[in-house]
Amino acid sequence: MLVLKKAVVFFVLIGATLLLTACPSQTNIAKINADPDRYRGKEIGIAGTVTDSYGAAGVGAYEIDDGTGKIWVATRRGVPSRGSRVGAKGYVHNGFSFAGRSYGTVLEETDRRTRGR
Repeated sequence: MLVLKKAVVFFVLIGATLLLTACPSQTNIAKINADPDRYRGKEIGIAGTVTDSYGAAGVGAYEIDDGTGKIWVATRRGVPSRGSRVGAKGYVHNGFSFAGRSYGTVLEETDRRTRGR
């Protein structure tokens, strides 16, 4: 019985470790804008309110403001409406162009959670 309990505890700890290492780190937009090279090649998470958005046929871009700054998010999942609370994760890029428009620092979205207005 003791061996079974130890095995369960071991597997719970291994599972929790794997889940935590798979999650992107959440940061604020001011830190990203201040040093975007620091975040290149790493999946990160941000959260805030959508202040601007445009798109067509499921692709587009939207701007998130988290209170520390703003950043554009490029997406292939459709754009959330203005005023929505959004959590997005993805990869940071510099000198990003989309639909004939150039952006400085952009988050290329890999996943999103929307919480409405």
